[in-house]
Amino acid sequence: MRDGRRGYRWAVAVLAAGALVAGSVTGCSSKNQVPSIGYAVDAVPVSYNGGSTLGANGGAAAVFSRVLTGFFYTGPDGQPVADTDFGTAKEVPGEAQTIQYRLNPDGVYSDGVPTSCDDLVLEWAARSGRFKQFDAASTSGYADIERVECQPGSKDATVVFRPDRHYVAWRTLFNAGDLMPAHIAAQAAGIPNVVSAVQSGDRAVLDRLAQFWNTGWNLKPGNIDTKVLPASGPYRVESFSDSDGLVLVKNEKWWGEAARTPRIVVWTKSGDLAKKISDKAVGVIDVGAGSVKNLNLSGFTVNQVPGRGAEQLVLSTAGLFAGADTRRAFATCVPRQALFDKLGHPGFDVKVGPGAGPLNSRTVQQDSPYYPAITGPADKYRTGDAAAARQALGATQNPTVRIGYRAPDDRRAQTVALIADACKPAGINVVDAGAADFTATQLSEGKVDAVLGGTAAAPGPSGSLPGVEAAAALHGGQGSNFGRYGNGRYDAIADQLAADDNSTTTLNLDSEAENLLWSEMPTIPLFATPRTIAFGAGLENGIANPTEGGAGWNMDRWVLQR
Repeated sequence: MRDGRRGYRWAVAVLAAGALVAGSVTGCSSKNQVPSIGYAVDAVPVSYNGGSTLGANGGAAAVFSRVLTGFFYTGPDGQPVADTDFGTAKEVPGEAQTIQYRLNPDGVYSDGVPTSCDDLVLEWAARSGRFKQFDAASTSGYADIERVECQPGSKDATVVFRPDRHYVAWRTLFNAGDLMPAHIAAQAAGIPNVVSAVQSGDRAVLDRLAQFWNTGWNLKPGNIDTKVLPASGPYRVESFSDSDGLVLVKNEKWWGEAARTPRIVVWTKSGDLAKKISDKAVGVIDVGAGSVKNLNLSGFTVNQVPGRGAEQLVLSTAGLFAGADTRRAFATCVPRQALFDKLGHPGFDVKVGPGAGPLNSRTVQQDSPYYPAITGPADKYRTGDAAAARQALGATQNPTVRIGYRAPDDRRAQTVALIADACKPAGINVVDAGAADFTATQLSEGKVDAVLGGTAAAPGPSGSLPGVEAAAALHGGQGSNFGRYGNGRYDAIADQLAADDNSTTTLNLDSEAENLLWSEMPTIPLFATPRTIAFGAGLENGIANPTEGGAGWNMDRWVLQR
């Protein structure tokens, strides 16, 4: 499919014209291409499955978008970009909203099994909410689908939404990093194919499918089975260890344009990043700004940019914070303006849009035309008022608030320290519960009272322009809702916003949502998460992507000349 092969290259070229780009587009005859590029990112690759709660929170999209491709991927501005190498998706007329998907006829996994609509059926079943045994990060959009019409093994699928639903952000469905190999799940469950199993609704079979979908793709350094990790993109997983990193190598079965560098080594931030940089083992860096202490990036082209993710405190709705009054009292002493001034815009100073001040909404981007009109309720919680916080606590005197985050992270450690200093006069004891093995699930387990992280409590790259994951993280019953917040009216608002793009309706609903959320205080938004994205000398085609997609969104185009 020649047009399909041209699609991804064309998209990258167009996006590069308006994005933050490192290096030139032509090589230098006096230099040689380096066969391996190190990519340091603060994602936590604990699962291959980006649709699961574990995988989504760990930032699978920032690591595996060019390993597991899909109909769209997240571009540098946070927008869904069509990947016609994988296939095509188009809305077609019908009584109900209908999307016609066609996978590339040449598409095949690295293990030789063709891509098929079975993969879409598995993703829908796991994320539809109909089968509760699946631990999906979010059911947004998938829950609105009535059926996926698919003949097992076919390259065609028709997705039909419920008659009473219309999903505006349908381009966020069945995407890179999320669409998993259904044949692997079928083998694990001991069934011929996923499609028949889902259609039959056999509980025992679905239980086996869910067990594998939830945990069968988990990744543990030094103990992975690459047989269950076939790739549908230009790279595949070769190995994973603490000493050698997550090694991605060129996928020889990839039907599109071959990856330009044979090997990418993904390093997480928990490694000795400073030493790897000095040893020239890293060519691309994508981490939270200020998160790595004494980071020396001399010789790199450095982009300090506001991200699409929301730096925030996600609060528990149990234990100490079971009541909204206590959550509001804590928010009253959090110095959001001071936090932004000191930590929220390192290396950049923008006047409008993301990064232009404290973040005053949980679900609406700072460059949205609705943002100025809906953020009034945030003003009360801008500066931090210890006396008012003490009074608001009422009978709950001298509480201890444990704030967890993935460590080491110098900026987040400073954030917790500043909050502790500001809230101490209110009688609130703030404890830094950051740890190298911290996960957001510790919030729902009651081990901490708050998580400091990005959108949906992510430790690394997060956020997108549609903001689906931000809305889902506050919706009842979602895996990414780690605080277990539940409010029926908010759920109804979020569902209506997902289905209706009328500007007046959107403005009214966004306003109602913000008033409700600042009253209920399930989270405390601080600022747009600042990102440091850097490309080493001689690195060509590096394009900053301060979203959930990360700098690795186009890693198959990277070339390093030395």
